[in-house]
Amino acid sequence: MALGKDGRDQERFTSRDMIATEARLEKAGDELAGRGDHGVSDRQRTGALEAAEGRGLVLSGEQRDALDHITGRDGLASVVGYAGTGKSAMLGVAREAWEREGYQVRGAALSGIAAENLESGSSISSRTIASLEHGWAQGRDQLGPKDVLVVDEAGMIGTRQMERVLAHACDAGAKVVLVGDPEQLQAIKAGAAFRSITERHGAAEITEIRRQREDWQKEATRAFATGRTAEALDAYAAHGMVHAADTREAARAELVDRWDRDRQAEPDKTRIMFTHTNAEVRELNREARERVRASGELGEDRTVAADRGERDFAAGDRIMFLRNERSLGVKNGTLGTLERIEDGRMGVRLDGGHSVAFDLKDYAAIDHGYAATFGKSQGVSVDRGHVLATPGMDRHSSHVGMTRHRDDVQLHYGRDDFADQGRLARMLSRDRSKDMAGDYAPERSSQDYARAFADRREIRFPELARQMVEKVRDKARGMFAGFRPKPKREQGGANNTGGMSALGDRSRERGAINTGDRSGLGNRNPERGAINTAALSSREMPQEQATAIRRYARAVADIHRMREQGLPVLPHQESALRRAGEGVDGSVNRPHASHDLASALARDPNLIEQAASGDTGGAVRAMAEEQRVRLDPDARADRFVEGWQAMQRQRVGLERSGDTAGAERLQARMEKAAGGLARDLQLESALRRRAPELEIRIERERSIGDALARSIEPRRDRDRGMSR
Repeated sequence: MALGKDGRDQERFTSRDMIATEARLEKAGDELAGRGDHGVSDRQRTGALEAAEGRGLVLSGEQRDALDHITGRDGLASVVGYAGTGKSAMLGVAREAWEREGYQVRGAALSGIAAENLESGSSISSRTIASLEHGWAQGRDQLGPKDVLVVDEAGMIGTRQMERVLAHACDAGAKVVLVGDPEQLQAIKAGAAFRSITERHGAAEITEIRRQREDWQKEATRAFATGRTAEALDAYAAHGMVHAADTREAARAELVDRWDRDRQAEPDKTRIMFTHTNAEVRELNREARERVRASGELGEDRTVAADRGERDFAAGDRIMFLRNERSLGVKNGTLGTLERIEDGRMGVRLDGGHSVAFDLKDYAAIDHGYAATFGKSQGVSVDRGHVLATPGMDRHSSHVGMTRHRDDVQLHYGRDDFADQGRLARMLSRDRSKDMAGDYAPERSSQDYARAFADRREIRFPELARQMVEKVRDKARGMFAGFRPKPKREQGGANNTGGMSALGDRSRERGAINTGDRSGLGNRNPERGAINTAALSSREMPQEQATAIRRYARAVADIHRMREQGLPVLPHQESALRRAGEGVDGSVNRPHASHDLASALARDPNLIEQAASGDTGGAVRAMAEEQRVRLDPDARADRFVEGWQAMQRQRVGLERSGDTAGAERLQARMEKAAGGLARDLQLESALRRRAPELEIRIERERSIGDALARSIEPRRDRDRGMSR
């Protein structure tokens, strides 16, 4: 069945079976959410909190709100939390509160390692969803009215599986708590069930980052979580944690070298290497093992016929388990260190602390564990992370890979994969969010889409999202109002007589003039830190300046995309633009540089994507021109005259076509432009010499602005009411 086009203008299709599955999912979710018999009393909740505080665990305000939300009476509750926000710690307190109230708490996750992390972080006995479903099919481990099922990493669960879980819980009268982040790794199977449920029923949100220790890294994690991947990468690059090599092979070697140096310098720290594909994981494992063997830390090799092929293992090797095995207490993704291997048996000390022993003829789902894919790493926390970037990554995998660490993360890439950091940022920013057939329902209004977008990017409570949409829309009403990029040949006589802020008002009529903010226009002397017009490419100009311009252009592009879709500009986008403007001013040591750049991008919108992609040479040249115009009254006069004449021609054309309303709107802007001349005496003086070109007569006592305004009054009076 055809659904229509998605945001990339591509046709989307689904099946009747999927539509029916989504309908059942909605029905089960609605029934669960409508039940009110699974609450926890204030006394039991307070007791759990006090017990946690006695162990040294004090929940933040957001964690407390999430705790109150999921221990409420509803049969369905969701928590959306950025990576590293302490969701598991909060769930541990919730578990104690539920158990004090007499409930049995069970945990589930799509992958074995995620279930293991949930159990270790919250003490909730956890299994994979596949294991639970198998038991239910066999009549075992059935849920009941006194059960609470906590599903972690819910964003990775496909629509069909989520529907089966919720339907079973609904039939059994159990409560379901979903925990995850729709912005991290997407569902393996079809659909975006978790996102759909949170939009429909709301969720508590935890945004305070706790995993990273440095404030700037916490802010970078928020940037990854809200789709500002390029901004986050710039932050790590500024701290020397993004490394380029000529080839991917060289990047891999440098990554392993750095990993090895860190390992030997701080052996007590935990660390792992991440990348996108199993093939790259295999190469990283091979090179890492060579370094460990060269340091004399491995015993004698034994060749093992593992499930993925023959592997050499030795005492001291890092091991990853690749299949869940309850008898051993291991999950797919469990890590450990090989202690001994002899006579076809292995003894492994798991990272969790206990040791396991097994016969290789019974269990051979093992591989070296120096590196892992992003899929294996979601939910993992280490002291130091090392990431090898490859073209298959997107914003979801980069979000996961770059937020597993507590201390730092090092990102390596090859220029044969990504020509420069700008290309790297674009590839790692790709949005591959999955969707639902219901997202394309014809009855969904544009406000529904705006609200859903706000939910996914900023806040998850639908009512608060509605309030936020209205508040931000009012606040940002002037942001790029009417600003629509056109090919350069269509820009007409657009004029800007000063360093207009990118947030300034822009007319939709071609030829519109904006007198803008011309602070310091009276200064006849060249400014300190003037732009070096010889630096015409990002390779030739200072790296700091190129980075600052690229960041500013990305912020402008983000705001423009929101405007194009009729969506409100979000607070973090406003602040990103403000910070980027400050960065531009600082990079050239000149206070009005960001105004010049904003004016340049407004005059030639084609420069926005060009600069955002890393090619900042054109933006630098345009900034230099805007600076020249701003400081030279004659140049400003040239631009004003050009724009005024274009507006005169357009106004005459509107009048002749009978578009009185359009002519009046344009005339109002002309009056505003004329009135603004009183703030720029140098420009007014220059324009006096150009009066004939403006087709006005200036009396001695009248200002040029008054004369310009007066010159259009008769035509305005004559047109009153003509087309009404």
